[in-house]
Amino acid sequence: MHRVSEELIRRYMAQDRLAATLGIELVEVGPGRATTRLTIDERHLNGVGIVHGGTIFSLADVAFAAASNSSGTLALGLDVSISFLKAVSQGTLIARAEEESCRSRIGCYSLRVEDESGDLVALFRGTVYRKKTPLTELLADGGGRGEEE
Repeated sequence: MHRVSEELIRRYMAQDRLAATLGIELVEVGPGRATTRLTIDERHLNGVGIVHGGTIFSLADVAFAAASNSSGTLALGLDVSISFLKAVSQGTLIARAEEESCRSRIGCYSLRVEDESGDLVALFRGTVYRKKTPLTELLADGGGRGEEE
């Protein structure tokens, strides 16, 4: 499978408005893998003072997107699941995505979300469908949606 440069993936992921709003940072990206980080603040907490499940999911989802799009073509989530294993209310969370299987159209990824001590906070699994749209085309047209098949 064709892989693209880290710089291209970073440019593509910089278009993710939710990640920017939440303060999710793309730390590392390479062939079939990515790492994201989030420093927890008040906006990430739910009504009982722990990190909102949607925040943890989003952190993992950004790593999932970066890893799956490292193939160079638009990858869209088909199925994802997450298991929350530890409540956290402060510090830093890190999500690491690893490719488990990469076929021409379908890819499977596993992710670990850990706190700054390395304790497991959540496990995430995701499957993507790869469209024929190259990421370079999406960047060239200002972030189009790649709807054509």
